[in-house]
Amino acid sequence: MIRRTKIVATLGPATSSVDILTKLLQENVDVVRINFSHGNLAQHLALFQAVRDTAASLTKEVAILADIQGPKIRISSFAAGAVELVRGQEFTLDANIADKEGDITAVGIDYKDLYKDVTAGATLLLGDGEISLNVKKIIGKKVVCIVAVEGRLSDHKGINLYGGGLSASAITAKDITDINTAVTAGADYIALSFVRTAADIIQAREIISSHGASCAIVAKIERAEAVTNIESIADATDAIMVARGDLAVEIGAAEVPGVQKNIIKIAKSRAKPVIIATQMMESMITQRVPTRAEVSDVANAVLDGADAVMLSAETAVGSYPCEVVAAVANICCSAEKHHSASSIELLDKLLASTDEAIAVASMFLANKLDIKAVIALTESGKTPLWMSRIRSGTPIYGLSRNVAARRKMMLYRDVYPIDYDVTASLHGDVNYNAVALLEKLELISSGDKVFLTKGDYMGGCAGTNALKILEVGRVRKIGKCK
Repeated sequence: MIRRTKIVATLGPATSSVDILTKLLQENVDVVRINFSHGNLAQHLALFQAVRDTAASLTKEVAILADIQGPKIRISSFAAGAVELVRGQEFTLDANIADKEGDITAVGIDYKDLYKDVTAGATLLLGDGEISLNVKKIIGKKVVCIVAVEGRLSDHKGINLYGGGLSASAITAKDITDINTAVTAGADYIALSFVRTAADIIQAREIISSHGASCAIVAKIERAEAVTNIESIADATDAIMVARGDLAVEIGAAEVPGVQKNIIKIAKSRAKPVIIATQMMESMITQRVPTRAEVSDVANAVLDGADAVMLSAETAVGSYPCEVVAAVANICCSAEKHHSASSIELLDKLLASTDEAIAVASMFLANKLDIKAVIALTESGKTPLWMSRIRSGTPIYGLSRNVAARRKMMLYRDVYPIDYDVTASLHGDVNYNAVALLEKLELISSGDKVFLTKGDYMGGCAGTNALKILEVGRVRKIGKCK
């Protein structure tokens, strides 16, 4: 059974060897994530090269997503490594305390402007919300708090302001360096952490464009402000990741499922892919079998229409990285069997271009006719992306000579990129050669009916303006010159 939902796997110590990386790609991981929050430049570049070399050896397409760290909104460190906070005690976050000088009464903070962003009565959540502090007062650069939820607090735990409002820029000096590195190394997607507004996307795009590159941007939704600004962010970005860890801390875990569904709906209406991330199969870091709740979580993301589900620590540091990918793939395939035949999110809107109209018409008709495949001849991958917004039981094969377009298509739900150089065929033979290629790959069979979309000026950037219904085995070579 063809899996329609894509899988993103994070690389790390558990998956950095060529042997394990090979097994991951053989399990049909679609996108690999390189997390710039960990490791150094040399390690990142080595991973890029290992992924490309391994994919080439397997003759597989795989996209690389470079995840940029974003601002370090964290406490500093303690002299003893950790402290046990007790409910009701006073505890201070002090920008003037040096690293490794924290104690049971106070600790330093990496984010020195915290005192500017909070007021008495605010709630600060530390360590993914495990510890809660109520702000009592501000004295200079000291944020004096009362412990509301106690616990063990160790070095460099994250700080979230419940309800949002931290003003740290989404793109730091380190991020700019890392974006430059990722672009130069050939990243297909760049994920921006702690996005607040569309302006963050625009700034990142300017950095990417300065290299003459066209890496796609993934906006990570993990701040309360991003939820408020989701429509303008969706308009500005190329894709969205629902990063449920920090998001749950900022808006409350109970709010996340509803927000997740709304983000998917908004993104699909704008033809933007969506990745669902964080703790999807957390128990499989140490266990071979997922919990029933995790199975339901992955399945619901699929049923909601997400393009991809992402594994983080499960593959980066987990004991069973290949097994967890196989488990997720099985869940996705099972959930996809229960989808409705089609969805009409794009059918009630005014279409902006001929390309989009052809894409929507193709999928609408594919759901009404016995069509075995949609073949999209594409330079940029845009037409298959629009097609993938409409839920269907029909696979979409994006045939492109552009390797960057093929890798981007690895993230699109229902889309399977294939290397095909339309300029290598005579104009009259393009249809025959495209169908013959899929027949050779055993993706279609004689007698099957397929759709084929293309542009009049193939090999250029004029766009898609034609839709043909073809029967496999009855397509003929014509041989006319271009």
